Amino acid sequence: MSTLINRVKELAAGFDEETLQSIEISPLIVEAGAIQEVAPYLKEQNHSRVVIAADAITYEIAGKRLEEAVAALGIAAHTTLIKPDRQGDVIADEVSIVQLLLDIQLRRAEVVVAVGSGTIHDISRYAAYTSSIPFVSVPTAPSVDGFNSKGAPIIIRGEKKTIAAIGPDAIFADLNILANAPAAMVAAGFGDMLGKYTSLFDWSFGELEGGEPYSAEVAEITRVALNKCVDNIELIANRDPEGIRILIEALIESGLAMLLFGQSHSASGAEHHLSHFWEMEYIRLGNRQLLHGAKVGVACAEISKLYNRLAMEESGLAFTVNPEKVRQAIAALPTEQELRNWLRQVGGPSTTEELGIDAELLMRSLQEAHHVRPNRYTLLRAFNTI
Repeated sequence: MSTLINRVKELAAGFDEETLQSIEISPLIVEAGAIQEVAPYLKEQNHSRVVIAADAITYEIAGKRLEEAVAALGIAAHTTLIKPDRQGDVIADEVSIVQLLLDIQLRRAEVVVAVGSGTIHDISRYAAYTSSIPFVSVPTAPSVDGFNSKGAPIIIRGEKKTIAAIGPDAIFADLNILANAPAAMVAAGFGDMLGKYTSLFDWSFGELEGGEPYSAEVAEITRVALNKCVDNIELIANRDPEGIRILIEALIESGLAMLLFGQSHSASGAEHHLSHFWEMEYIRLGNRQLLHGAKVGVACAEISKLYNRLAMEESGLAFTVNPEKVRQAIAALPTEQELRNWLRQVGGPSTTEELGIDAELLMRSLQEAHHVRPNRYTLLRAFNTI
């Protein structure tokens, strides 16, 4: 069993065996050269027809090599290159999903191998789920925590919706490939992890003020993964192999925490709602997309700024049932400036201006983004519905 999964299980000792079984991913390999293990694994699983999902960039990075290795073992391999939209972005929307579904049906594929970052995984997990076949994860950048998620954030008619899908049967995270990912994508992965500060706060707020279900163990798994990233920020910023290993393992651990709980509360709060709001607005305007983790990191700083402002105002938290407890929890958050400094240190954008988000969109998102997930009781939602 993966040492990574063992670490998570130790922190999740209070869960029953059936729930712990739900996070089993075998194999889960995080090491240099992991991509060489994919084709033998597919052979061992007796798969005879495989569809590899990639885009033009990830095909050159890893997909082509994988395609050749799979074919060399006598397995019929077809690569679906997900096409970009009019703006040149590969996005997880109904068009991309149908493109992959048609190839799965045409090739009578028995498994999908996702070669890419978050978007390729979301397309693959939903297409595989719809086709009732498994999928295998081959990350090409340590950019998001959704590699092992069971939820697929999909754009449907311009609206972002998270839809139930499946997690991967196996993960092959090749540190050689991940260490050579663009610096912006490494920074985005770090930004996605930083977002756990506000998501964990919002989750505890939702339990305290809105009676939402909560798991201290799942929160702790996420917090430990987050702290490892912040404690090793220099290694991550320098794209040191050890820093990349720490980052990809933290992202996977965050995903395992979500699997344990069955929902994404631990990893997705108001900062993600801002990010999704900006994404939908960019699609509506026909603008090029921004990296998910880059948006989440900056949104985390903006949410910290808002929450700290509410905590300092005399009547800023008067609408809450337990204003003093909420104020104490906010005091434990990193300040807006600390968050921006960390983002800057890893080479990512640290302000909305650097992202290209104008003041009007920022203001509107702070007023309306809670509608993106109306079933989540965040402080942002409480503040906007008083």
